[in-house]
Amino acid sequence: MDAGGVGGAGDGCFEKMETEEERTELLRDRFRLSVISIADAEAKKLGMQVAEPVVACIADLAFKFTEQLAKDVELFAYHAGRKSVNVKDVILSAHRNDHLTSLLRSFSQELRDKEPKTERKRKKSSEKGETSVPS
Repeated sequence: MDAGGVGGAGDGCFEKMETEEERTELLRDRFRLSVISIADAEAKKLGMQVAEPVVACIADLAFKFTEQLAKDVELFAYHAGRKSVNVKDVILSAHRNDHLTSLLRSFSQELRDKEPKTERKRKKSSEKGETSVPS
């Protein structure tokens, strides 16, 4: 089971895709190759072999789970009145798993701690030269 080369997101393939279905199929293929690569590496570490149908099943289940997770976090963001997903949505998606929620919160805090401490940028004033006065 050789995974071969998996192209990165910046290789231009997505811009060439005509339909959502084609993009999904490409993502599914790349996802499957990644799962095969991970399964092979883990099996090699343990001195085992994993049957191809088992790896294919794991890849399909994981992809379906990922699709559902993406829908969930999009809905969480929409419900919060945002147009994009953020860390809070990902943490909320793990609400049924206390341990995972705790890990995600810790990871989120680590990321925040690593961010450079800068002042927030002020919004640009309108084209008419209006200025906003802080209250």
